[in-house]
Amino acid sequence: MFGQTLRHTATIVLICLMGANSVQAADAPGMRIGVRGEITGVSADSLKVHVNSGENVVIQLAADTKVRAVTLANIEDIKPGSYIGSAAMPQEDGTLKALEVHVFPSELAGSGDGHRPFDLAKGSSMTNGSVGDLVVSNGRVLTVNYKGGQQKILVPEDVPIVNLEPGDRSLLKVGVKIVTFVTQSADGTLTAQSISAGKDGVTPPM
Repeated sequence: MFGQTLRHTATIVLICLMGANSVQAADAPGMRIGVRGEITGVSADSLKVHVNSGENVVIQLAADTKVRAVTLANIEDIKPGSYIGSAAMPQEDGTLKALEVHVFPSELAGSGDGHRPFDLAKGSSMTNGSVGDLVVSNGRVLTVNYKGGQQKILVPEDVPIVNLEPGDRSLLKVGVKIVTFVTQSADGTLTAQSISAGKDGVTPPM
């Protein structure tokens, strides 16, 4: 009975997150999916999460599930050489307009390096790389360099900026907001590969 419920909730998550591609996603075990919501239950090896779309799911924790803390930051925390990630939308001039910016600690520099489609909003991308230039006086523009390319990203005043810091499972408590990337096994089980957990009431904006 529990297995049937888990498969059902997994399918709901895929439908909510993948939209028109939900049928294909449900038939593709191993696909990496972003789940955003609030923790409603914690056990030694799983989390119950109320997803932002309104559904409730169970997510398994693996021995190698990475946990990171999300804390508030500001544009002054970003320096030339900082390693950042930014979900953004394309603009007509070829630059990007940030939806959020997260700053990695030095030990996580290189994480996810590159520029790729992202699922925060329709048409959004994720760029991870090193900051080359930071122009705060002229529209808050970041030049982000990654292997094989470069992007210029405009960061509006109202866009959330956060730090990503190494964390552990003590961050995973009822009421904490998280962003987790999960994989779905053939039986419908969702397993967290990484979890970014808001610290001190922060909601991860990624």
